[in-house]
Amino acid sequence: MSESLYLPSTTNRQEIYESLLPQIKALVAGETDLTANLANISAALKEAFNFFWVGFYLKKENQLVLGPFQGPIACTRIHFNKGVCGHAYTTKEVVIVPDVEAFPGHIACSSASKSEIVLPAKDKNGEVFLVLDVDSDELNDFSEVDAVGLSQIIQLIEKMVM
Repeated sequence: MSESLYLPSTTNRQEIYESLLPQIKALVAGETDLTANLANISAALKEAFNFFWVGFYLKKENQLVLGPFQGPIACTRIHFNKGVCGHAYTTKEVVIVPDVEAFPGHIACSSASKSEIVLPAKDKNGEVFLVLDVDSDELNDFSEVDAVGLSQIIQLIEKMVM
């Protein structure tokens, strides 16, 4: 297991994702504890991109509950039909929000958050068991490049529970 990441000196997010993915695979290889792996994944994403907030919400009974994250304190519980995380959970789709103020029902855990991307992870039955939530303090900070790069990380997480 590596104790540091190699990050290319570029602002090209696709290149950073391409470099980061094999390192995350190596980081979680052989570790069976989901919480430990999610903690390292959120730390790696925060370090690689310096996002405002990166973390996971896990399905527990009838809501999403805060899991491992990097960034300022966060909302602890989110109902399935609330906010961007609840929308991603309910629709089972990636949600990119260029301006969180324009998203109906957005939950403002921090007024500094300006844009957001949320990706659901599904178990072997196709049920969402967690969402990856990434916030930026810049408007319109996420694109299809992020959706593709983060989806590859979600696929890795899904394999951990299958």
